[in-house]
Amino acid sequence: MKMCFKCKKTKPIGDFYKHKGMADGHLGKCKDCTKEDARQHRFYNESVREYDRKRSKTPERRAHVAMVSKKWRLENPEGYKAHTAIGNAIRDKKIVRMPCEVCGNKKTHAHHEDYSNPFEVKWLCPLHHHRLHAGNN
Repeated sequence: MKMCFKCKKTKPIGDFYKHKGMADGHLGKCKDCTKEDARQHRFYNESVREYDRKRSKTPERRAHVAMVSKKWRLENPEGYKAHTAIGNAIRDKKIVRMPCEVCGNKKTHAHHEDYSNPFEVKWLCPLHHHRLHAGNN
């Protein structure tokens, strides 16, 4: 057992990453806290987000995204139908894309709170849309 210096919880040693530089061979911060710190660093560090944008354009990442998207569409037919409906309405100029409700950015995504109402959406820029889904709003 070991206590995490960040969350102050005592957890099994398996809940800590191995680290040769530490006296007991494990990092002093638990895996959950380490992951959260990394997640926060990615969200708020522009150079890391720029690196992620460049990496997302590699053929391997594009293939992975295509595979994950196809899986999501098969597992969430109601969501896929709502996304298609809103996309078609925008294309046909029946709905006008609005600025981000948080920051006013003009490049936005339509966020559905409820897929059974495909035209009731919140307009969010990619960053705020991602943060909403990640629980970091």
